[in-house]
Amino acid sequence: MPTTLHDPRPLTGEPLALDLLNTRWVAEGSPHDLLTDTDGLALWLAANGLEGRFAVDATTLRHTLGARDALRAAVDGAPGGAEAVDAVLGHGRIRATLTAEGPGERPEFADPAWGPAWLAARGYLELLTAAPDRIRGCAHETCVLHFFDTSRNGTRRWCSMATCGNRAKASRHYARSKEV
Repeated sequence: MPTTLHDPRPLTGEPLALDLLNTRWVAEGSPHDLLTDTDGLALWLAANGLEGRFAVDATTLRHTLGARDALRAAVDGAPGGAEAVDAVLGHGRIRATLTAEGPGERPEFADPAWGPAWLAARGYLELLTAAPDRIRGCAHETCVLHFFDTSRNGTRRWCSMATCGNRAKASRHYARSKEV
C-alpha cells in the first residue's frame, strides 16, 4: 500500500545512510524525529524505495533506530562507532548471484527485520569507499543534518543554501550592520 503522507524532513534524497541520520532534525529550535512510530518508518522506507520490501513493525523500527544510533556515532567519530556499525552489518551479507543480465549481488538477512538497518550501514561503507571526506554535517551551528557533498569542487558547507546557508549569511549581515 503506497504511503500518501508528506515527508516533513527539511533534507531528503541523500544516500540511504545519511537519509537515516536525517530522520532527526531541528526546526525553529525544536527537535523532531520521524522515527517515533511505525508510520514514520513506513514513510522513510517509501522515501527510499524500500516500501513493500520490509515489514513495517516494531522490530524493524527498533533495528532501524539502532542502526541510526550506530551511524551517528560512526559519523561523529565517537568511541565504539565503528564497532556499532559492524554489529549491524553482522545481521546480513551480500550474496553473489548470476542473473540474465550477468553477475550481480543480492543482500541476504537471517532476519528480514534487519534489512533496512543493514542496507543503511552497508550504504555508509560504500560512501566511505567512494569519498569519506565528502560525508559532512551542515556547518550551521544549530543544524544536525548530514549530506554527501557532490559539488564539483567539494566545498559544500550547508545542508541547504536556502535555509541554513541563508541563515548564516543573514546573521553575518546583521552582525556587520550592528558594527557600523
